[in-house]
Amino acid sequence: MIDNITAINENQGQTLSVVGDAYRIIISGEQTQGAYAVIDMLVPPGGGPGPHSHAGFQELFYVVEGEIDFKTEAGKYSAKKGAFVNIPMGGEVHCFKNTSPTTAHLLCTVIPAGLDTFFQEIGTPVPAGTFLPPPVWNEEELKRIQQLAEKHGQKLYPPDYLG
Repeated sequence: MIDNITAINENQGQTLSVVGDAYRIIISGEQTQGAYAVIDMLVPPGGGPGPHSHAGFQELFYVVEGEIDFKTEAGKYSAKKGAFVNIPMGGEVHCFKNTSPTTAHLLCTVIPAGLDTFFQEIGTPVPAGTFLPPPVWNEEELKRIQQLAEKHGQKLYPPDYLG
């Protein structure tokens, strides 16, 4: 007898515009009792989050399509279709950016969940596949985003932090 299988269709899950990317929360921490969350990420050319860290959760990426440049304090890695990137617990500063001319597609798993609720707080609900321009935050908005990041176990760094 199988009681606990969860199946999510391709048109289910909340889609949010976050820093100009389109993120669909496939399965939320609310659905997994906080164990993990899975986020489908579409990252347009030039898109991706700035430098940040999160000591309390692990972040795993699988590149479905495209190419993403990951940066850490240890260096840079160009992740192409089929690549897997693990950001372990512990708080290493990292960021990623789509430097290719086409939209990149990533699957991101966070263990435990929490990043999904951060995205829900800072993101704008959009129809699937919709991209909004990256927000330009004034000093007050930036302070609010930093406080929300800290509330969700993250620390944000200046855009040029990793060079």
